[in-house]
Amino acid sequence: MAAPKGNKFWEIRAKHGRDRLLSDPEALREDCIAYFQWVEDNPLWENKVAQFQGGVVEMPVAKMRAMTIDGLCLSLGIGYSTLRDYATRDGFQDYSEVIQWAESVIKNQKFAGAAADQLNANIIARDLGLRDKTDVDHGIQANNPIADLIRQISGKTIDPNG
Repeated sequence: MAAPKGNKFWEIRAKHGRDRLLSDPEALREDCIAYFQWVEDNPLWENKVAQFQGGVVEMPVAKMRAMTIDGLCLSLGIGYSTLRDYATRDGFQDYSEVIQWAESVIKNQKFAGAAADQLNANIIARDLGLRDKTDVDHGIQANNPIADLIRQISGKTIDPNG
């Protein structure tokens, strides 16, 4: 059954809208730290084969787990767009500072891991937007006599006097 026309039930609500997903900036910082600690406490494992006393032995070796923004969002229970909203919305400056700090921690951990050869440097470089860039200019210079000849030929006229 629908509410009667002209009702004012909305006025007696205890609150309007849903609660914030991230309650306050300090709680966000603590949740970020909990994610960072989880990453440190839960490395990836790889089985290495080695020879020991004449026999072949398999042994697990801990590998560094890279921190990611997506992993942070999963840990926080929010989507990436929600994190961006908290980082950019007016009136959320305290959240924005915490999010920038968390992004810096994540970038630093990835860079340090790649530099120490604990993470794949090519993948991390692409993720961080790092690249070697070489600009090659194939343009023709204006005062080049060959370029002048090409320009005259492309115009299908050659000045016989010069």
